[in-house]
Amino acid sequence: MAVPFVAGLAVAAAAYAGRYGIIAWQAFKARPPRPKFRKFYDGGFQSTMTRREAALILGVREGTPLDKVKEAHRRVMVANHPDAGGSHYLASKINEAKDVMLGKIKGGGSAF
Repeated sequence: MAVPFVAGLAVAAAAYAGRYGIIAWQAFKARPPRPKFRKFYDGGFQSTMTRREAALILGVREGTPLDKVKEAHRRVMVANHPDAGGSHYLASKINEAKDVMLGKIKGGGSAF
């Protein structure tokens, strides 16, 4: 008498577990894809440039040596120079980032 009851409970538990598994799988498949890593900085420019923002613009770390900062500035500036079709605004931000990283200004020196 107890064996059929226990068997019925086992079948019901398996059915509920299967239903939960199917619902979880459908929710997993329906979620939007997420990139494995972020390639670009999502935010805009801050009102006064910080060392962190300057490092993000130049693509270096905050504690990078001065010669590496100058090399990174040259590389980014070649790609975004106004004479080569780049933006004057971006060029001024790149120059400001170099100045902040080299310690020439404390931030906020952009003409824009």
